[in-house]
Amino acid sequence: MTVMYSKLVGSSEAAMRLKKLISMVGPSDYAAIIQGQTGVGKELVAESLHDASRRKGKFVAVNCAAIPRDLMEAELFGYEKGAFTGAVKTTPGKFEQANKGTLFLDEIGDMNLDLQSKLLRVLENSIVTRVGGRADIQLDVRVVCATHKDLEELVKQNKFREDLLFRLNVFPIQVPTLRERLDDIPEIVTHFLQDNSYVSANEAPFGFDKSGFEALTTYEWPGNIRELRNILERAKVFFPGQSINREQVTQTLLGFDQNAFFDQVEENENIWSALDELGGAERGHEADESAPPTAKISRGCLIAPTVLMLGGFSEIWR
Repeated sequence: MTVMYSKLVGSSEAAMRLKKLISMVGPSDYAAIIQGQTGVGKELVAESLHDASRRKGKFVAVNCAAIPRDLMEAELFGYEKGAFTGAVKTTPGKFEQANKGTLFLDEIGDMNLDLQSKLLRVLENSIVTRVGGRADIQLDVRVVCATHKDLEELVKQNKFREDLLFRLNVFPIQVPTLRERLDDIPEIVTHFLQDNSYVSANEAPFGFDKSGFEALTTYEWPGNIRELRNILERAKVFFPGQSINREQVTQTLLGFDQNAFFDQVEENENIWSALDELGGAERGHEADESAPPTAKISRGCLIAPTVLMLGGFSEIWR
């Protein structure tokens, strides 16, 4: 069976095994739990499972950790007009929106026990009842979950229902960390840099030379793919239009030291100032418009990353 994986990038052994597992599990209608560290791309795996399925409905994602507990039931199952303050109209929940498709429950380990019980009932009979409603709504939804937590340990701590875990864990899928697939980094970086939604038309393109890629592939990447993407965002600001080398990767991108960065900028400023003075002494006052560009113009290019950083610093680390 041939399946396209436009969102899963990499050709390492770990990546290819994951793709093969998705191609086997995707066509089924059974539940799956995707496990892995934060930032490894669990939602992309869930989307790929949906893409590999025969389901005609939508892929609907819900982050169980981002929605307040008192609103999660209405978010999942919908609500009738007047069911509570602010319910001005009848609204279908995420389950109904995912009918004939896939519902992705991210961070399932953060769901409270009461809601876990209601979720289990829905999984067993494929029926939801909106908050404030009486009618049963029959649905056809595949549920895929993800977590970075140890659900078996949560079961031991009475924070996760064991019967729900058994119901969900038909297909356990472990997503490898980025340090387990370091060979994929050049391919992943190239994918990001060629993505039109990632690099806008008015941004100067940048890249990495051989030593720069070597530095990227020897780093531990505790933040996984998400950290790599953040590093590329940082590179857009600090090194627009450049081919980034090992020193720039290790000292500015991976181990950014604000004081050291500005010390280097000031050192470059002093060098260009000295060259300005030397050039002025040699030329006297005979400089004209036909002369080569002055050091001040070049210096403007050198310190451009500083100017860009001041405008984009809060966005990168927000």
